[in-house]
Amino acid sequence: MDIESYISSELREKFEFFNYNHALEIITQAFPEEWNELVECLQKFSITIQDLQQAGGNETNIPKKIDRILYPYGWREIRISGDLLIKFYPRQADQRGRFSSVPFEQKTIVQYIDGHNIDFLKNRLAIDLEWNSKDQTFDRDLMAMRTYYECGIISAGVIITRSKELDDVFKVVCDTSGKPIIRKYGASTTWMGKLLSRLDSRRNGGCPILAIGIQKACIADWKEGTV
Repeated sequence: MDIESYISSELREKFEFFNYNHALEIITQAFPEEWNELVECLQKFSITIQDLQQAGGNETNIPKKIDRILYPYGWREIRISGDLLIKFYPRQADQRGRFSSVPFEQKTIVQYIDGHNIDFLKNRLAIDLEWNSKDQTFDRDLMAMRTYYECGIISAGVIITRSKELDDVFKVVCDTSGKPIIRKYGASTTWMGKLLSRLDSRRNGGCPILAIGIQKACIADWKEGTV
């Protein structure tokens, strides 16, 4: 699939895109309104060196910038919970293969689906942002999206995270103590390499996923070779 035919060169300079299970085709064709809103969000998204220096991972100003763009369009952080109702239907007497229309027993597994949050949900499209959490957070995100997909709640998911090239910035930008901030953006935190390895091993199951990596061009006050 040709990503260039769906995504402008300007946007590809700011972000890297990885398409799994035809997520991009599904999102652009089945959810054009939501796709246009996501594109607008990516176009407007901009961070600063000061943002990078903030402590707090996903609680920094960076996720809030996406909130301010998507929330006016009706995107919302959602927690989905559901019970599983199991019904046992007895076979009709002396009629193999034919069963009663009334169950003789029912069981409910309470909170069969529970504990998974989605940062942004609208229609049947889910978006999660992972800026600087522990990399195991990707397992939670992919399990949530896979479960919601298999239950018919969503049709595709988008995960936004850091690209590898931001490490070049982290190595020269320093915190208030004068030490490079690469210390807090370690290899075991959420960045694209950790996400792709999980997608390649199909931890998303059949759920279509579009992975988006934030690149240097998103940093408004960054120039190569300077801080």
